[in-house]
Amino acid sequence: MTSNPPKSKIAAALLCFFLGVFGIHRFYLGYTGLGIAQLLTCGGCGIWSLVDFVLILTGGLKDSEGRDLEGS
Repeated sequence: MTSNPPKSKIAAALLCFFLGVFGIHRFYLGYTGLGIAQLLTCGGCGIWSLVDFVLILTGGLKDSEGRDLEGS
């Protein structure tokens, strides 16, 4: 069984900052269902995206396999 490589914290943060209202960072992290929900709600009117951005920067958001994001 092969494992996907770890996701980058910097890439996730940039995707969230610039495209967070579309949920692109959630698709990147492997959360397809949450990505669709953010896409349909415009990132919870921006609030959900802001919370995710803070979680990414503080290390509170992991990828869909439960691994910490790589990078500083």
